[in-house]
Amino acid sequence: MPSKASDPYRRLIDIRDNIRFAHSFVEGLTYEAFSGNLLVFYGVTRRLEIISEASRGLPAELKERHSHIQWSAIAGAGNVYRHDYEAVERRLIWGTIHERLPELLAVVEQELAGSSE
Repeated sequence: MPSKASDPYRRLIDIRDNIRFAHSFVEGLTYEAFSGNLLVFYGVTRRLEIISEASRGLPAELKERHSHIQWSAIAGAGNVYRHDYEAVERRLIWGTIHERLPELLAVVEQELAGSSE
């Protein structure tokens, strides 16, 4: 029997929830405050790692419907977070939170609104 984590609906929920967590971790922070707080930085990075992993299990049809999302970059970023963690730049994480995640969240919420579990 497949695990719940392999279910595309469950993966969308995981992506949505982890985007929300990442946003809540940095809410009200400046870049300087974020950059200087290792707990927040590593917490957000872990959330991005989960988003990356969950995105890998989304069906090709869903990714094709939203081809403007850089799915391969999302999946690839997880490899950096896991294996090249010393190369993770705070400025890049900050930019991802504020520039990339809102668009991804909109797509995920659209998909969730149109699907039934």
